[in-house]
Amino acid sequence: MADLAVIGAGPAGLAAALAAAAQGVTVAVVDSATEAGGQFYRQPASGLRARRPQALHHQWRTWERLRDALPGSGVRILTDHHVWSVERDSDGFTVHALLGPEQHEPVAVHADAVLLATGGYERVLPFPGWTLPGVVTAGGAQAMLKAGLVVPGRKAVVAGTGPLLLPVATGLAAAGVEIAALVEAADPKDLVRHGRALAGKLPEGAGYAARLLRHRVRLLSRHTVVRAHGDERLTGVTVAALDTDGRVRPGTERYVPCDTLAVGHGMLPHTDLAETLGCRLDGMTVAVDDEQRTDVPGVWAAGESTGIGGAGLALAEGHIAGRSIAARLNGTEPDPVQWAAAAKSRTKLRKSAAALDAAYPPPAHWSEQVTDDTVVCRCEEVTAGAVRDAVDELGAGDVRTVKLLTRAGMGWCQGRMCGPAVAGLAGCELTPSRRPFARPVPLGVLARQHHIATEEGTS
Repeated sequence: MADLAVIGAGPAGLAAALAAAAQGVTVAVVDSATEAGGQFYRQPASGLRARRPQALHHQWRTWERLRDALPGSGVRILTDHHVWSVERDSDGFTVHALLGPEQHEPVAVHADAVLLATGGYERVLPFPGWTLPGVVTAGGAQAMLKAGLVVPGRKAVVAGTGPLLLPVATGLAAAGVEIAALVEAADPKDLVRHGRALAGKLPEGAGYAARLLRHRVRLLSRHTVVRAHGDERLTGVTVAALDTDGRVRPGTERYVPCDTLAVGHGMLPHTDLAETLGCRLDGMTVAVDDEQRTDVPGVWAAGESTGIGGAGLALAEGHIAGRSIAARLNGTEPDPVQWAAAAKSRTKLRKSAAALDAAYPPPAHWSEQVTDDTVVCRCEEVTAGAVRDAVDELGAGDVRTVKLLTRAGMGWCQGRMCGPAVAGLAGCELTPSRRPFARPVPLGVLARQHHIATEEGTS
């Protein structure tokens, strides 16, 4: 039992946990990873004995401050806890999780309040050949490097759109991978248009630019990957220039040999747990007030779940949430003066995040390059042609109907990978997928939960 259960041990979750614990709140932080840090501060396995893990990270000193503050804070870090549901009950909340890599043993954490710091996941857009071995997401390539100290190949193309491509390209290059090209769909002019809001990001961007020059990385802006080639595995990609409308310019295709393609088109918030709790969403994000409270009493949210904005914004939101939670659990009215600096930072960083989101949209007409035989849903092996037939021939007008007609999104990932692609191919707006559970759960665990609930109800 804890006063506060924090779900997610990334920047937002740890900042909130430390802020709340400093005010006398007992805190349990639940995370699926084997070490705290989240995606941003992902740690290499201790058995690898990494000598200089800081070389793989940005803002390492911030992580050191968080890490060093934990032992004396009283915060309990529960790693290898894969949360699948959060229930409201008469005594507060019950966080249901599965333990360890096998995820068969259930465990429950009870708390008076919950902070959702569940982070985000990558937006994946398909193209011909994207299922070949050697094609990975940009975040996946970075995770391999940070957690496993391994690289996905010897010669890589980093492609897509968004600021994540920069640390991925420079990180791989520093690890000895030859970067054949950095293929960015965005137009540099769009960054200039948002220059005022992004002024605080200039030093960081300049640092990445210097490293790209040092490693002689070729930048292809306003370009996209239209096809990945290979039989048993990736051997190269075709890239092409984009016009001002986001369409491929005929005659600009070129072949780039490589054995690895790290591709990403931005991030989307994890909102599964918020949805099952009944929290209001604002589009694809969890809606919160100035204290990071959701509209469900006792539930706060911070970090990428409330909008993709990076580690700095997550830290600010987490601190504000932690102070607010502590005050309300202690029976006092929160004083915004106590987090004025964090609120100021939050306002500034939210503007930067909005500017980055506007400057790095996915190519507007990406679906035109997806051939009918391209697999869209890997779990159920549903092709783009099947999705188009569901819309054109069978009258599907939303993602849910496409799912019922084609099984796209019914597999292990429950549409997290293919959802944006299915929506784009169907011409539908991407909306949150309402799922009863945040991850697959063994039937035996569900049966046991039902048995316990039935016993309690008849006792």
